Amino acid sequence: MVKRDRKKFFHFRRIRGVIKKFAVVLAFIVAFVFMLLSKSENVLIEQTSSAANEIVSSTVDVLVLPATAMVKGYEYLRSLRKIDQENQQLREENRRLIIANAKNRALEVENRILSQMLNYQVPPEASFITAKVVAEEGSAFAHSLTVYTGGNKNVRKGLVVLGSKGVIGRVEKTGSDYAKIFLVNDINSKIPVITEKGRVKGVLSGENAPLPKMMFIPLDAKVEVGDRIVTSGIGGVFPAGLPVGQIVSKDKAGVTVRPYDHLNRLEYVQIVDYKLPDPASEFLERDDNE
Repeated sequence: MVKRDRKKFFHFRRIRGVIKKFAVVLAFIVAFVFMLLSKSENVLIEQTSSAANEIVSSTVDVLVLPATAMVKGYEYLRSLRKIDQENQQLREENRRLIIANAKNRALEVENRILSQMLNYQVPPEASFITAKVVAEEGSAFAHSLTVYTGGNKNVRKGLVVLGSKGVIGRVEKTGSDYAKIFLVNDINSKIPVITEKGRVKGVLSGENAPLPKMMFIPLDAKVEVGDRIVTSGIGGVFPAGLPVGQIVSKDKAGVTVRPYDHLNRLEYVQIVDYKLPDPASEFLERDDNE
């Protein structure tokens, strides 16, 4: 009985040792498995976290796109508005510069015209005023100017009117501040003239055409294209020797003269009082004395 119990004890002890060894191996295996699982979980967690970050980042980028576009659009509109304001300022400055330049050019032209006119040597006994042209009349019935005289009391009918280069007409009417001038091509204009070279006399007559004609020339008169025409002084209205123009053509209808001044470009004129005696008044005085 004791021997049998002893055999059972040794058998149980052997089984217990085997189980203990199996338990150690199993524990080692379980520990190894847990180590593998822990490592794989870390990798999985890292991969999951990285994927989540990418998804969140992409989502945020998509959500931010409209706001970014709005900000950029706002900045673009602000820049366009600023550019438009700058362009308006530049256009305004350019307009002011154009106006100032035009005024300066006008003043230069006026100064040049006035300086040319002031170079004309008026005889000591004569006086003159410079008048600005304010209106022109050119039609089939009249070629005249209206000039501003500023209320000068010395301006009267019949006075000689000069441009910057020569005779352009005479005063026909006067008012408180303005005067009307008949140009040399007006049909009412008749000026005694003479050729400077051949001393051929005639009358410069307007025909309401662009150019006047020299009329009443002797049939045997020798006039040539290019001859200079000056006032003859006959009649006592114009003094002798004032430049008038130049012959540009001659035919059966007469001799055409081009005035030295462009009659349609006049801006300033000189109204000159040469203090010439009135022939009619002289005859009246003689009759009275007799």
